[in-house]
Order: sequence, then structure tokens, then C-alpha cells
Amino acid sequence: MKLAIFGLGRMGANMARRLSRGGITVVAHNRSREPIDELVREEENVLPAYTEADVFDSLDAPRVIWLMLPAGEVTQAAIERLLPRMERGDVLVDGGNSRYSETVAHAARVEEAGVHFLDCGTSGGVWGLKNGYSLMVGGSEAGFAHIEPAIRTLAPSPDSGWGHVGPAGSGHFVKMIHNGIEYGMMQAMAEGLAVLRKKEEFDLDLAQVTELWREGSVVQSWLLDLTAEALKNEGQGLEAIQPKVADSGEGRWTAIEAIDLGVAAPVMTLALQMRFASQDDEGYGNRVLAMMRNAFGGHAVQRRGGD
Repeated sequence: MKLAIFGLGRMGANMARRLSRGGITVVAHNRSREPIDELVREEENVLPAYTEADVFDSLDAPRVIWLMLPAGEVTQAAIERLLPRMERGDVLVDGGNSRYSETVAHAARVEEAGVHFLDCGTSGGVWGLKNGYSLMVGGSEAGFAHIEPAIRTLAPSPDSGWGHVGPAGSGHFVKMIHNGIEYGMMQAMAEGLAVLRKKEEFDLDLAQVTELWREGSVVQSWLLDLTAEALKNEGQGLEAIQPKVADSGEGRWTAIEAIDLGVAAPVMTLALQMRFASQDDEGYGNRVLAMMRNAFGGHAVQRRGGD
């Protein structure tokens, strides 16, 4: 099998490596040439494509082009450029984190041109190269049949960790909710460790605690594995880490979707709000609260500068 990976960031490049090592020929394309050159040097089954024309020249019909690009305008622009050059029966895969509603619109336009469109929610992060990726694919059965060998190669095993979950948009929808759940799991773990650390009279070693939880515990998980390793390597105080947590589109979209569907999802929503709080340098809302407590109850206000 031969396919093109369009976008060689951390995920795209490692997916290209895993495909190449699994015997699939990868046509590698990126806006800058350095990641292409690196892949060609390191992997046997990678062909360079420095231009979009090179991508099409290097593929045989039916072509498979797999986008690993930022969601939104970048993915939209790529589809707009590629679609006129694609032929009936070709396959276009969006493996990024596009919002599922945008994916449904993209699929309608692409399928109208006779090109199969698949949305592939992809999880695994920087560990996917070694451990495989969890793949949640939406789109037609016919389109999926074209890429199934690649799916089996990218997954943790040929028979697990992947699935054709439904029609166009469903892959990105499932991945969106996956990321919302991830927010909640991470927040619960972080809060629990914060409570443990605050109990100073016990002088708990959090690297030890998380390590022992990894075996036989109800909360054992890959997230716990990563946390235990980080506490061991960084030191349990994590003094070098800034207390700011970015949020991605999927967490916001999950909370909005829950509201639109009338589904109670307080854990995922609050986890998102806590990320917002960590990003708040100004702290204006908390200053307003302090002012109000002072106004109605005479409670002391801590002034900047220590006054």
C-alpha cells in the first residue's frame, strides 16, 4: 500500500514512521522541507514530496491522502486546494482534531465530487510510534476499505485499538468526547495529588504513592503511569513547571455539545473551567470577590505591595 501524509508535525511524522516500519510506502509532504528530509534519511519506505504536485505524481489511483493538519482554516484550505486535483475513487482522510460539524460539511462536499472522505480521530500522542494509536474512523464503508491496511498498521495491534465507528463526522465526534473525558480524568488526578501534598504532617512521597497505585489499583491507567514517571523525573514539587494548563478545542466543544444535548456533564465542564482559571494572569474575578467581601462584611483585603 502507498499513501501520502500531509503535515509532518509530532503526530504526522511519527505516524509516517510507524506506517513505513509496517511496510507501507509513505509519500511525505510538509510546508517546510526539513521534516521531509529527516524522514527520508531515517526511514526506508518514505518518498519525499516537496510540493503538492509531487504528492499527486507519487501516488497511483486510487490515491489516499491523509491530512494531519491543525483544525479549522488550515484543514479547510488544504481540502479546497486538493479536491480539484483528486479523481473519483480517491480517498481523503482528515486525521486532525477538526470539529465534527465542520467534518460533516467537508464530507458532503468531497463525496459530491466522487472522492471518499474519512474522519479519523487519533489518540496516542508522542507514544503512538512505539505503542500504536487509538483510531476512531467515520465515513463510508467503501472508503474505509481502502485505508484499513494502514489503520491496522497504525493501531496498537491489527485487531484492537481501532474501529469504523459510523458515518462521516462520527470519528471526530467520538474523539472529541474522548478528549473531554481525558480532561476530567486528568483534573481528578491532579486534585487528588494536590490534597495529598497539602497534608504536610505525613510528608508523603508522591512519586512513591503514584508508583504503588500503578499495580492493582482501581485508578491504574496510562495517565497514572505518565504521572508517576514525571514525579520521579521532575521531583514531586514540580518547581520547574509553570501552573498554566492550555485547553484545546475538543474540550470546549465537548462542553458545548453537552449543553446543546441537555446532558449533565459537570466533571468535564468543570475540568475545562479549571484550565481557564490556570490561564488567568489578571485574576480580575477574584479581585472583585475580595472587594465584595470587604464591602459587605468588612473582611480584610490584601493589597498589592503587601499593604
